[in-house]
Amino acid sequence: MVFDGLTDQVSRSRDFTRRALTAWHWLPAGTPEVVEAVEDVLLLVSELVANACRHGGGPGALVLDCTEDRLRVEVTDRSPQPPVPPGSRTGSGARPGAADGWPGGYGLLIVERLGRAWGSRPGAVGKCVWAEVPCPPEVRRPPEPRARAELSGGRPARR
Repeated sequence: MVFDGLTDQVSRSRDFTRRALTAWHWLPAGTPEVVEAVEDVLLLVSELVANACRHGGGPGALVLDCTEDRLRVEVTDRSPQPPVPPGSRTGSGARPGAADGWPGGYGLLIVERLGRAWGSRPGAVGKCVWAEVPCPPEVRRPPEPRARAELSGGRPARR
């Protein structure tokens, strides 16, 4: 999903993710485990896009990459600064964002708790922050050779 000119970026990214999860047979969820996995993916997408809005000069793109055993969420932004891992913050241990008066500040902690892995890498412009979650056993089937979901200019893009 490319965000140029889009408003309501977090809600649009969640809608896009729901459509991709439906195409990959995660939805409609048939078991409590799949319901929980879907909720985790939607929360990861929300947090990564919100972090790009707040700290990265706005999100550039959202890519979902599903293999047989994991789903990877990638969000690009314009800032070259890597995210600060929750365990390495300096100071009194206060939540990030407390000093600047903004609410929240728990995004990467949530990403760290929900994802089995997460990280960032430099991009041509800015960076890409990613997180991975395991596919629930109920939906583990080889997707069409490595299914990717992207949106360009508001329409699905094939890769």
